[in-house]
Amino acid sequence: QVQLVESGGRLAQAGDSLRLSCAASGRTSSNYVMGWFRQAPGKEREFVAAVRWSGDQTYYDESVNGRFTISRDNAKNMVLLQMISLKPEDTAVYYCAAKTTFWGDFVSGYIYWGQGTQVTVSS
Repeated sequence: QVQLVESGGRLAQAGDSLRLSCAASGRTSSNYVMGWFRQAPGKEREFVAAVRWSGDQTYYDESVNGRFTISRDNAKNMVLLQMISLKPEDTAVYYCAAKTTFWGDFVSGYIYWGQGTQVTVSS
């Protein structure tokens, strides 16, 4: 079992930068893939970014590519999402997620989820 706790969400203005953190505890493994997802009001949850717990392989949705950077701090068991040039359309609840296997797919198969942190970007 893995527990994920997100933090860092707040009200921001368009163009601002923000960093979200995800603290992982429990039975983590170097095989894990850690991801960030988001869900805007009235929309389905969507993939944002992911990183493998071991190695440097990352993957981004094209809507955030170049503006968001996902990274991990293995010593602290944390995954970070650095967001720059925020847009109002980035407004959403952001969720941290983890999955235990990787077969080349960064987007689906996540089994552990955090409770989410709210990011609101005003224009």
